[in-house]
Amino acid sequence: MAYDFDLYVIGAGSGGVRAARFAAGFGAKVAVAESRYLGGTCVNVGCVPKKLLVYGAHFAEDFEQSQGFGWSLGEANFDWATLIANKDREINRLNGIYRNLLVGSGVTLHEGHAKIVGPHEVEINGERHTAKHILIATGGWPQIPEIPGHEHAISSNQAFFLKELPKRVLVVGGGYIAVEFAGIFHGLGAETTLLYRGELFLRGFDGSVRKHLQEELTKRGMSLQFNADIERIDKQADGSLNVTLKDGRELQADCVFYATGRRSMVDNLGLENTNVTLDKKGFVEVDELYQTAESSILAIGDVIGRVQLTPVALAEGMAVARRLFKPEQYRLVDYKMIPTAVFSLPNIGTVGLSEEQARDEGYEVQIFESRFRPMKLTMTECQERTLMKLVVDAKTDKVLGCHMVGPEAGEIVQGLAIALKAGATKRDFDETIGVHPTAAEEFVTMRTPVAG
Repeated sequence: MAYDFDLYVIGAGSGGVRAARFAAGFGAKVAVAESRYLGGTCVNVGCVPKKLLVYGAHFAEDFEQSQGFGWSLGEANFDWATLIANKDREINRLNGIYRNLLVGSGVTLHEGHAKIVGPHEVEINGERHTAKHILIATGGWPQIPEIPGHEHAISSNQAFFLKELPKRVLVVGGGYIAVEFAGIFHGLGAETTLLYRGELFLRGFDGSVRKHLQEELTKRGMSLQFNADIERIDKQADGSLNVTLKDGRELQADCVFYATGRRSMVDNLGLENTNVTLDKKGFVEVDELYQTAESSILAIGDVIGRVQLTPVALAEGMAVARRLFKPEQYRLVDYKMIPTAVFSLPNIGTVGLSEEQARDEGYEVQIFESRFRPMKLTMTECQERTLMKLVVDAKTDKVLGCHMVGPEAGEIVQGLAIALKAGATKRDFDETIGVHPTAAEEFVTMRTPVAG
């Protein structure tokens, strides 16, 4: 049978655009459908605008610390509307770049909501198109639990478009999105409370990292409320919010921001017209080749719920394009040693196994850990401390994990991720000459294990 397209991609986010561009580059006839915004979550309501807001929040510290270096500044004034307007302009520029990348690659762009009507057929804007392969790359969507008053809360989608900075913000959640936005609001001057139902935020991260960040955020004056959850939200006559917790306590806020998880975006996608199945969490089920239960339909990125990170979606998109249209270049995506950054204030950078994971997997470990006040802060009043940690296999000397909390942690850990991916040992670290004076050199000067 002759198809209109070799590949029809639903979703122009990071993974979908990568798959489409490279498939077209390999000679395939490709179309992409997008109903919202080019670039997906990351570019529009995720990592890119969030990082811009993190930069904005960090300036308050820079102004304060500059005094120790002889700078005298007048009163600093922050304008939320200016930040958001400039952010919007940059995102619009990136939308245009994504459009040019697709069109320039020879991809047909369909703007509208695409629905799968059969194993090889998609309907969009009243027209039907056939394709040999259909790729679902529709991403995820934030979800707010349906407690009484949930309509008064916002998610990350709305946070980027608030008309003004709330004076009092209650951030609900214990994952990296909650921690990052709490840092943004707090850094920009809002009275910020982070509320999480568990014992300590960032479950799954190294225990030292989690405790260290808790200490640093507390030092900065952020209110951390653990083992706490919301019962209901009531809007007051003046527009403020009265938040009742399950333990009976009441908190007042002007904004309640939920970051308690994301679901797969499969709304009105037409999966009922196919054999595609969802797992118990609602994510599209695929095998190691990103194949669904329908042989002609694949899925990648956040919609499959594996590792919900932009670079992972990019790798998955590339893998699909290669396997289908350039098989001699195909290789499996390796989900081990994926470096991760949390753009909290201070930042977290991590790659490999946490101490807890290494012990759970049966390794006999040596732990190398250093906590110190960065050189930049020695002439300031700031008492922030940096954490660096290596998890080492005591039997083979191989470095299993590398973790950092401190300025530019993500930038530093990216380079170390290459070393860990290549199988570096602690001896390799020890024999590497450091760059002096930097914080990063601490990773190659830690000599004495602190635990075994």
